[in-house]
Amino acid sequence: MHFHELDTPQLCVDVEVLDANISQLQVACDELQIGLRVHTKSHKTPAIAQRQMAAGAVGIVSQKLGEAEAMAAAGIPDILIPYNIVGAAKLARLVKLVGSEQTQLTVAADSAATVEGISAAMSSAGLSLRLLVEMDTGSHRCGTQSAEETVALAQQIEQLPGVEFMGVMTYPSSERVGPILDQVRQLATSAGLDLQVISGGGTGSQEISKALGCTETRIGSYVWEGMTRVGKRDDLHPQRCPLRMVTTVVSTNVEGQIVIDAGQKAFTSYPPAPYGYCLEYPEIFIKGMSVEHGHVDITGSDHRFKVGEILSWIPLHGGMTTNLHDRLIALRQDEVIDEWTVDGRGRTQ
Repeated sequence: MHFHELDTPQLCVDVEVLDANISQLQVACDELQIGLRVHTKSHKTPAIAQRQMAAGAVGIVSQKLGEAEAMAAAGIPDILIPYNIVGAAKLARLVKLVGSEQTQLTVAADSAATVEGISAAMSSAGLSLRLLVEMDTGSHRCGTQSAEETVALAQQIEQLPGVEFMGVMTYPSSERVGPILDQVRQLATSAGLDLQVISGGGTGSQEISKALGCTETRIGSYVWEGMTRVGKRDDLHPQRCPLRMVTTVVSTNVEGQIVIDAGQKAFTSYPPAPYGYCLEYPEIFIKGMSVEHGHVDITGSDHRFKVGEILSWIPLHGGMTTNLHDRLIALRQDEVIDEWTVDGRGRTQ
């Protein structure tokens, strides 16, 4: 089936571009001799995670427990959840996931309260869970606030049942992290702690992660956006951005404008406009969106657009767009070759 025959709007992925992105970053990390742990929050799709693992990734990252459950159910063998897991409901699910032995699981924590909760849940179930200490190295989101606090929490993990200290993680990898990591290493050595894992992160940060002495780098958005982050329409290139939103022209009545059947609920309303890149006619652009309509400026085109015409777009924000869709249609040379379920979408718990 040609993609023009799909019911619209439909989110598709060009597998040749996708696989090129996967291969390019994997080769770069292999050459640096640093482990690539791929972040799945951009695509939330087990079939893509499996392609990344087959290419050589050491494991995946799932930002939320729900995403990890979906990926484990699909057979992904190594998952890091870099998020504080708090509360009885989530701890019960965490115990169930660890107890299922579907995957090797590691979780990050940044406080004694979080660590003690995980320890109590795991030890009560007769289980053990690998933990990383998350450090705040400038993002001011989550993480311990000093090298001393980092090592103190690591020592507490070492003394508690049901948990195993594996190392530390930081985000993003940057030059300013160097002195902090050096101090953590010195204090950890003095305390007899083994930093088996030093996890850095951020798309495009594999070289600095290696220079910092990280054992792995966590990178995710590269699958949709090549090796760099997309921030504006001029960055949307078909040779490195594999997502394709296939749409139908549903109205041509307003002069200088057409309307397509995809709006905020298909693309997201991620600012700023214009919201995408049209593969067929790059000179046109989505100037605005309502809930179910895309308002397209066609004043720069000589083409006479007709109702029923099919247009495909690279979305401005691949990760947010993907989270709105239950399935991805895989294309090769414009022909449908597969259908992938986006099992991690909406899994915010």
